[in-house]
Amino acid sequence: MRVELTIRGRVQGVYFRASMEAEGNRLGLRGWVKNREDGGVEACIEGPEAVVHELIAWAHHGPPAASVSHVEVRRMDQ
Repeated sequence: MRVELTIRGRVQGVYFRASMEAEGNRLGLRGWVKNREDGGVEACIEGPEAVVHELIAWAHHGPPAASVSHVEVRRMDQ
């Protein structure tokens, strides 16, 4: 499964990007994550469907200092 995520809220300056990369690596997923100019975070992740869903669930809260208001998920493999 391959998805693109856009995460909004207080997600820059709180180690969201680095924490998401570490969580994706821990789960054995492939992809990338980057800060957006609009203050959000964008990611593309790929792997087994159940594991991708684990990272999506994590993205809804992120690291302790983050405050996620919205996660947009776009499936790219259909």
